[in-house]
Amino acid sequence: MLEHDKPVTRAWVLHPDLKSDQSRRAAEPALEEGVALADALPNLQVVGATIVRLPKLHPGKLFGKGKIAELKQIFHDAEVELVLIDGAVTPVQQRNLEKEWGVKLLDRTGLILEIFSDRARTSECVLQVEMAALSYQRTRLVRAWTHLERQRGGLGFVGGPGETQIEADRRAIDDQLNRLRKQLAKVVKTRELHRASRAKVPFPIVALVGYTNAGKSTLFNRLTGANVFAKDMLFATLDPTMRKITLPTGDEIIMSDTVGFISDLPTELVAAFRATLEEVLDADLIVHVRDISHPQTEEQAKDVMTILQSLGVAEEAPMIEVWNKVDLLEGDARDAVLTQAARTDDLYAISAVTGEGMERLLAAIPDKLKDPRSEEKLSLTFAEGRKRAWLFEAGIVTDETQTETGYDLTVFWTSLQKERFARL
Repeated sequence: MLEHDKPVTRAWVLHPDLKSDQSRRAAEPALEEGVALADALPNLQVVGATIVRLPKLHPGKLFGKGKIAELKQIFHDAEVELVLIDGAVTPVQQRNLEKEWGVKLLDRTGLILEIFSDRARTSECVLQVEMAALSYQRTRLVRAWTHLERQRGGLGFVGGPGETQIEADRRAIDDQLNRLRKQLAKVVKTRELHRASRAKVPFPIVALVGYTNAGKSTLFNRLTGANVFAKDMLFATLDPTMRKITLPTGDEIIMSDTVGFISDLPTELVAAFRATLEEVLDADLIVHVRDISHPQTEEQAKDVMTILQSLGVAEEAPMIEVWNKVDLLEGDARDAVLTQAARTDDLYAISAVTGEGMERLLAAIPDKLKDPRSEEKLSLTFAEGRKRAWLFEAGIVTDETQTETGYDLTVFWTSLQKERFARL
């Protein structure tokens, strides 16, 4: 069956708004994001969305009896096949709600995993997603289905009830996870070799980071002339992409597009994608792209900074902030953004779609990459020809004298170049 021939699943999005949770997200934008996540899945039609106000969570069924009955009627009338809950749902709650409503149910973690599974392209990304999905599935084996309560007979001549099906299933998942870890270890080794080879490249690396759908890939395409998949959709990009570009100043850099961040990112995926996001740690400059037209842009920015800190990105790391999508602003809101960007260092208002503000941004990047330089003398043997070639390619050799054993060089370099040289 072709992709477009697959039947469309009718879905309903629910956002539980727990009044007692002081740190909860604003309900309306959160529901919009939940719907956008659902829209990111193929062959899924969102037929409705509801904010459910909750004074407290019900441990067994999440919602109260009255609300469950009310929603059941709504789902029946709308012929809903899948309910997406924009929040965490325990295995017990999932089982009970599926039973009550007679529909399939996915929570926020399950939904994001489905999206990632659909979008993964590289072998590393596929393995990471599969591992994350299995880790998530393992937590769902708490008598979620009746067959898991059955017991299998013991082996040999020893009596006893044997192992339950739940234990067998859990062990099968653990075995599969071990196999995937071994496969991933090989892939990661290859990626580390690629990273090591990039360290030999004398060009600085500029990494684009930001909340999902902030416009990173659109900006990346405009800067590099690449054709990276860019769409007004959450998680349009999963696999990091790198391209070499020449700035108007003549400086050459490596531009990297990364996976978008999101609030309440499943812990399984944070661990799985840590390796992918570690590309950011190697960056000489981080460009934080924000959708300035989004009503929750400040909250999104905080989520991004929290994830960057969890990755080990230092607060003093070179970073600029790009306020994207100014073309979607009008009147006073647009004027205020443009004025603030013009008056603030390391802040740039642009439109990756129209190209507005790009000249100022491109002019700023080489300036941010300029690190204080220092002079240093090096001695290399004839066998270290690769290191010598790297120094000359980087254009940092100011003097060279050949000796009996090799070369004495004087270099004028930045601390970042020195670090790179040390890794050769």
